[in-house]
Parts: sequence; C-alpha cells; structure tokens
Amino acid sequence: MGERTWLNGAMHAGFYLLLAASAARVVVRHEITDRYQLALAGAFLLAVLYGCGVALWDRLGSALHVWLGLVLTVYIGLVILAPSFAWCAVPLYFLCLRLLPAKATVAAAAVLTVAVIAGQLRVAIVDEPSLVLAPIGIAAMITAVFWALQHEIREREQLIDDLVAAQDSLAAEQLRAGALEERERLAREIHDTTAQGLSSILMLLQAADRSWGTDRARALAGQAAAVAEENLAEARRFVRDLSPARLEGRTLPEALRELCADTERRTGLATRLRVEGVPAVTGEDVDAVLLRVAQGALANTVEHSGADRAVLTLSYVGDAVALDVHDDGRGFDPDRTAPGRGFGLPGMRDRLAKAGGTLAVESRPGGGTTVAATIPLLRHEEA
Repeated sequence: MGERTWLNGAMHAGFYLLLAASAARVVVRHEITDRYQLALAGAFLLAVLYGCGVALWDRLGSALHVWLGLVLTVYIGLVILAPSFAWCAVPLYFLCLRLLPAKATVAAAAVLTVAVIAGQLRVAIVDEPSLVLAPIGIAAMITAVFWALQHEIREREQLIDDLVAAQDSLAAEQLRAGALEERERLAREIHDTTAQGLSSILMLLQAADRSWGTDRARALAGQAAAVAEENLAEARRFVRDLSPARLEGRTLPEALRELCADTERRTGLATRLRVEGVPAVTGEDVDAVLLRVAQGALANTVEHSGADRAVLTLSYVGDAVALDVHDDGRGFDPDRTAPGRGFGLPGMRDRLAKAGGTLAVESRPGGGTTVAATIPLLRHEEA
C-alpha cells in the first residue's frame, strides 16, 4: 500500500464499517423486497471487489484505475438502489484523491456527489436543501483537506530531499577537507623528519667525502647512518600517526636536550637548551608541536643562517608554554622572504595554529634570528 500505510488502512477499515452499517440499516428499516435484495447483493459484490483491489494493490499497477472504475460503477448503482449506502462515498472520495490526477478527481467526486444527492432525493418525503448542500459540502471539505495534506507532504518530501542533498554535499566537503588536512600533515611530517634528515645525511656524506679514508670520514659516515636510522623510525611513526621518536619515554625538556646534543655533534653548531620556570604537564600534542618547531628552526639555522651558536629557551609562564630558538647567524628580512619556499615557517605556523598557539619571527640582516612559539595551556587542560 506504499507510504502512509496507517492512513490507508484506516480508510479501508472505514469503508467496510460504513458498508456494514449501511447494509444493517437497510435490513432494519426496510422490508427486504427484490430491490433491496439486489442492493444487499450489490453490497456484497462491492465488498469483495474492494477487498480484491486492496489485497492486490502492489500487483495491479496501472490496472488500479480500472479497478477504481469498477468500484465506483458498482457503488453508484448501489446508492441508487438504496440511498442508505450514501455514507460509503466518504472513503471512496479519498480513494479517488489518492489514485487520480486533479481533474479526474474533481470529475469522480462530482459523479459520486450527484449519485448520493439523487439517491436521497428519490426516497425523501420532503425535498429540502440539506439533501443537496450537505453532500456537496462534505465532498468539498474532504477534497480541500486532502489536497492541503498532499501539498504539505510534498513540501516535506522536498525539504527532506534538500536536507539529504545538503548532508551529502557536506559529507563530500568534509571528506575533501580531511584529505587536504591529512596531506598537509604528511607534508609537514616529511619536511620536519625525512627531508631534514636527508639534508643532514647529505651534508655529513659530503664532509666525509672531502676527508675520505680518514678517521673523521668514518665518524661522519657513522653519524650519517645514525641520522638515517633515526629518520626511518620517525617515518614509521608518522605513518602510524604517533608522537615523535624523541618523545618516546622522555619529557619535552629531555627530548630538546637530546636534539641540541645531536645537532651539535652532527653539524658543529654549538646548541644549548635553557629551561625557565617550573615545568608543567603540557600533554603529548603540545610536546610534539614544540619539538617539531625546534627541529624545524634548528634545521633552518644549520641550512641558511651560517650561525656559530644557537640557544633554545623553553619557558613555563603561568598558563602558557613558550619556546624560543635564537641563533647568531646572518639573519634576514622577514618581510622579504621568497613566497612559497618549502614548509619551514608556514609548517610551524600551521602546527601551532592547530594547537591554539602562535609563531613570531624576529630577525634582521646581520642581527641573527629568533623564532618564538607560544601555546596556551588552559585550552588543553579544559579539553
């Protein structure tokens, strides 16, 4: 029976109740003459015909219109024989409204209304306007209410379709945004680990090549192998979206001290760490962001600054943690950096922004460079 099964079931049940009530009224109030016997036989036929249509509703398809025509024909003949069956017109109105287009529905409703009026006038002792106006009023009200309900249902279905389409579009957009975010994450991880590691390995191997065959060359080759091993571990971890390898089993200050020692050993850049304030529990995410910022800043110092010394300052100040990386290199003009160069500073800013932090860069030609990262801690404690 399709949609709104409960409403359709109520209409079918109402039809049979009215048909039974009308037949009972004929038996109780009239002498069963040949005419009324024929009417009762017609009521039985109508009941069987109506029931067959309901039972075979989904199978009839376009033949439903033929079935409806037969039902209406039998009913019109029945109401002419016995006007007591006039009330059965109400559920038949709904049946026409459900199955027929607008113009055909008006025509069918008019035929049913005329049949009811004719039947009532034929047996009426006194002709009165109510015999004509009441059926017309009932048919008009039923038609108006049904069409209003149909219009509301269509609007709701359209609204549901629009909502589903909007949800599909939002889901697709979220999928694209997620893919882009993951791509950016991988790009930052590759830059901060593999790319920087490969750059260090290249410099170590170039230095080893210049002193090939000496103990220094062997030491440099060993350092290159250690960097390769460390970056392999980092690559495995960021593929699994884990914390940086240096933070495994270490606090942030310990990881930064190890980073400083490794940087000095591999590059010759004198690198120190200072910790100010009372160390606070910052969380794995904050620690990972600050460690990556330190790695990126030191990599930039080694590659671009020509510095002899770098100092990392980790400060715990109230409700924030800050990391400053200062070098005594050649410096640069932050307002005149080449756009689109690598993932260094932009990658740091993206990482910090996702953690609710900020990045500031202070530098001038010949005056060294300071990279300052700050992350508020209250946000993470509340989260």
